[in-house]
Amino acid sequence: MGNSKSGAVSKEILEDLKLNTKFSETEIVQWYENFKRQCPTGRISKEEFQTIYSKFFPESDAQTYAQHVFRSFDTNDDGTLDFKEYIIALHMTSTGKTTRKLEWAFSLFDVDKNGYITKAEVKEICSSIFKLIPKDELADLPDDENTAEKRADKLWKFFDKGDDARVAEGEFIQGVLDNEEALRLIQYQPSK
Repeated sequence: MGNSKSGAVSKEILEDLKLNTKFSETEIVQWYENFKRQCPTGRISKEEFQTIYSKFFPESDAQTYAQHVFRSFDTNDDGTLDFKEYIIALHMTSTGKTTRKLEWAFSLFDVDKNGYITKAEVKEICSSIFKLIPKDELADLPDDENTAEKRADKLWKFFDKGDDARVAEGEFIQGVLDNEEALRLIQYQPSK
């Protein structure tokens, strides 16, 4: 009874999201209603997430990158995103502070979730980022980053590590914060 309706976001989740994001109660409630309409089960599968994510990059192959993004946000490793994970993801990628975004970026690059990034993982993520770049934009890339391999090599050099070394989260964040070029290389910003 009371004044809670069965389709509403719980008070606990609402309070937690208000504390941990910059979103207002009204925004969170609106997103929850939309989320429930799109995902009546209250969960988004990896496949559904890939479909939604691909709509942001209609001229690109976003599937591989979307899988990595999904993995980084599926914090409980259950193969789905619930509303809370979804909103945290939205916050981190859109309005979060630079350091928080870099913490997320680290989790994106840490493919095996062992707490370190290797050059192989950097190459894997750079390859998936590269697939986001529309073919007509590839020709405009600088010579030292016009392939996924070159981009990964260029990024790895910012960490001043050997090819077989690994980078911890703090080193990754500091390395990217210390160099705008590295920040640009860990993401894809559409030119349009």
